[in-house]
Amino acid sequence: MQILSLIWGILAFIGFFIALLPCVGALNWLNIPFAAIGLVVSIIAVVKGKPGSNGGAIVGLILCGIAVFFGLIRLIIGGGLV
Repeated sequence: MQILSLIWGILAFIGFFIALLPCVGALNWLNIPFAAIGLVVSIIAVVKGKPGSNGGAIVGLILCGIAVFFGLIRLIIGGGLV
């Protein structure tokens, strides 16, 4: 589960960087829900994981959180979220 959350976080982060490009900001409409589901998966992985071995799940949690937060900011600045 931790590896899944790590991979999910990496994919959400890559989608976030692609959506930063001009004329591709609409990708955030797909990336934000994808990253939000990744947040849920990462939280479950952190809670159910063994203490001390949650590194991958925590990194996935941070990457998904960054993708959601800055994706929303990008949509607000670009006028896509009014």
